[in-house]
Amino acid sequence: MGGVGLLVAFPMAYAIVMPALYLPVIVMLLALVFRGVAFEFREIGANKALWNLAFAGGSTIAGFAQGIVLGGMIQGIAVKDGAYAGGTFDWATPFAFLCGFGVSFGYALLGATWLTMKTTGPLADRARAQATWLLFAVLAFMAAVSLWTPLALPRIRERWFSLPNLFYLWPVPLLTAFAARAAWRSLRRGGEAVSFIATIGLFLLRFAGLVISSFPYLVPPSLTIWQTAAAPSSQTFMLIGTVVLLPLTLAYTVYVYWLFRGKIGPGQSYH
Repeated sequence: MGGVGLLVAFPMAYAIVMPALYLPVIVMLLALVFRGVAFEFREIGANKALWNLAFAGGSTIAGFAQGIVLGGMIQGIAVKDGAYAGGTFDWATPFAFLCGFGVSFGYALLGATWLTMKTTGPLADRARAQATWLLFAVLAFMAAVSLWTPLALPRIRERWFSLPNLFYLWPVPLLTAFAARAAWRSLRRGGEAVSFIATIGLFLLRFAGLVISSFPYLVPPSLTIWQTAAAPSSQTFMLIGTVVLLPLTLAYTVYVYWLFRGKIGPGQSYH
């Protein structure tokens, strides 16, 4: 759905980004398919341990590939005469792999904090212990990316450390530190929902920082949002679709959370 939206609203960006990041995108899609198949076959298969491993592998690879795509976008895509001018493996850099590991650990942290909120007993205790060290791992990856990008990319260094931007943007790292502290305190004191909400806050703030670093470029460092935007008629078409589908998506999400409300103890299920 996101790819279709990008194709309609920003066709030039889609035509440039896809050749640049074709391999990690394909790996991500295949891993998501593998993940879904493993989830279905686990229900009916005799060897559940095997399908558990398959599900975990597909989930991990998908998250890692998403991080590589994100890292490839941040570090920039070579563009010449409105077309991709780089090689097949330009995305394969240490920075992209760093982002891949960071996103994978971030998803693991989200899952662990969700389990602390939704389960009881030994599973909740194990998830809380895992979430504690995952939190520090995610913060380490966030710090590494925050240091790497301004040192390696002058456009990002100028965005964050020039005046008066420095005065305007300081709340972002401050709120990030506040969210991290809230998550750590909640996990340490046996909290439940606070750690999960704080982790979501970390994700939102991290992505907000990345948007601030790259804006107004949709294909850094050369093509802006306005240069890659589709015709007004295409934008209007996307707006109509969004107005219809977004409330439905939000309503469905709220309904799912309400349907699976409460906690699950040892030996229990939603069946």
